[in-house]
Amino acid sequence: MKKTLALLLALVMAFALLPQAAFADEPITLDVIICENSAETRKAFLEPGRNGKSFVENFEAMNPDVKLNLEIIPWEQVYQEVQSRIAAGNAPDILNMDVCDVFVQQGLLMPITEYCQPELFDDFYPQFVDQSQMDGDVWAVPDLVSATALFYNVDILAAAGVNPPTTWAELESAAQAIYDRFGGEIYPLGMDLSADNGHASFAYYTWGNGGGFVDAENNWSINTPANVEAVSFALSLVQKGYTNPDPMNSSPSKLADLFGAQKLAMVAARSEMPIYLMNQGKRVNLGSIGFPSKTGETSVSIGAMDRLMAFRDPNAPDQERRNEAIGKFFTHFYEPRNYVSWIAAENYLPAVKSAAEQMAQGRPGGEGPDFTPWLSVLDNCKLYPSKANWDQASQNVAAAMQAAYNGTDIQIALDDVQASLVG
Repeated sequence: MKKTLALLLALVMAFALLPQAAFADEPITLDVIICENSAETRKAFLEPGRNGKSFVENFEAMNPDVKLNLEIIPWEQVYQEVQSRIAAGNAPDILNMDVCDVFVQQGLLMPITEYCQPELFDDFYPQFVDQSQMDGDVWAVPDLVSATALFYNVDILAAAGVNPPTTWAELESAAQAIYDRFGGEIYPLGMDLSADNGHASFAYYTWGNGGGFVDAENNWSINTPANVEAVSFALSLVQKGYTNPDPMNSSPSKLADLFGAQKLAMVAARSEMPIYLMNQGKRVNLGSIGFPSKTGETSVSIGAMDRLMAFRDPNAPDQERRNEAIGKFFTHFYEPRNYVSWIAAENYLPAVKSAAEQMAQGRPGGEGPDFTPWLSVLDNCKLYPSKANWDQASQNVAAAMQAAYNGTDIQIALDDVQASLVG
């Protein structure tokens, strides 16, 4: 009888342990959402590529303990889709999106230290990682990066006998030479003082003079002497006739079209400029450098990015295995053979230094413009302040640029912006 009871007890214990043991052998399934930037997005992740397999198939072959449920969702649908899934208690494990702070505030994300390998983390450009830092933790990492540069028409500058400028003095000298050579037929420099983008012009010149929107402690510092000097210099270029007419009613697309028509010699624009011109059927012998600063010691570039982040799953039966699986995905995602080909096809810039260095050696297939100049651009790239009232600040700065253009004293215009933000 005792032997029978002992045998039954052993069987009960064995069956009780069976589901856990079986689970430990089952693959972890990760739900992944990637935003659709173009037709290239679906090709990169879901269609056959190198060795005849897709990104998902290659990942699963290398990581048989992980399965990917990877979806490509258009940008115009992704915000609502993600919020609906969160409300239903079905948040994705991994998400590609441009914002993360709202998810951090809701306690939905994991710090990247819980899954990202240290060697991968150290490879990211730090200024982009810093934008996802809150309360001492980093909650997301950049995946697609866009940055601005000073694009110039090689042929126009050569005809005017000038080199691409790196200092304010060289910028003004080049503009004068182009103006003298071509008169009103070609505008030397693009300037956008519109309500939508005037803050970008403010950034180019103030960052290039050691100023900007905030100080070292991230406090608003709009009305500093450095900023007043920078805005004064920018507006002097307009007043001397070195820019496109009517800059208050300009826009990035209008300036790009002028540049494409070879009516504009130099313009600050995002890294997608070459593909924009190609899609418009415009052939321009162009070059690119960082936007000139006052002294030329560093160039200026405005950065933007999308992010990759991972959500918590409090109901996951094995958090350690889940986090390890997420880490494997991130490592695979940023492997050069996967990552470089994708961002090159999307015509974006890399978020990791190793990929930038590889792209400087030549883009996949040998196509595309020389990437080497973008190495220094990315190193000196800055991002707009991560502050709650940034939208108000950007609008007020643009309005101040317009007021100064119309004759308001620059110091008074910037004083008003500062008071509106800290008063």
